[in-house]
Amino acid sequence: MSIEIGEGRRAHQGESAAPPAPVARTIATRSALVAAACDFRLLLIALWLGAAVFFSAAVAPSAFAVLRSFHLPNANEIAGTIVTRTLAVVNTGGFLIASVLLASAFLFRRAVRRGALLAETLSLAVVAILCGAGQWIIAARMLRLRAAMGRPVDEVAQNDPLRTAFNSLHGYSVAALGIAILAGALALLLIARRSRASSFSA
Repeated sequence: MSIEIGEGRRAHQGESAAPPAPVARTIATRSALVAAACDFRLLLIALWLGAAVFFSAAVAPSAFAVLRSFHLPNANEIAGTIVTRTLAVVNTGGFLIASVLLASAFLFRRAVRRGALLAETLSLAVVAILCGAGQWIIAARMLRLRAAMGRPVDEVAQNDPLRTAFNSLHGYSVAALGIAILAGALALLLIARRSRASSFSA
């Protein structure tokens, strides 16, 4: 009799240790959703970071180099127009993607430490702010200056106030995108760590 009672107690304890099937399914589903959300966020920032680096390292220099090789009188003007339109895609995409990632940064925040979450949100905020400023402040002012010149930029004297202001804004544009890329790289590492942690916890 005592043996049967002991076995009954052990069986009862084993059943209580394992969660019921519906609860287990809910936990598994939630873990899968967390992992999918983290992977999607990682994909978004990786796409933008790759596009931004490719633009800075390949597209912009190649556009000027190729057009100048044809010795066109307005080669820089044409290259500048191409670069400006391409940069608009990079800046707008960076602003939108960073905004989406910021809005979703606090989802499933239990899976990440508070310091890592703060660093992630700050880096994404830097990307969003600099991309937005680069597109709707710096680039917009550069376009207005080019329109005010009334001729290709290269035909305007270097000491002309419009040309001086244009060159300064160009430097600000390069710096803004460069800092945004660094912040995006940091965000990529932090989101990747979160994604890895969610996979292990699942």
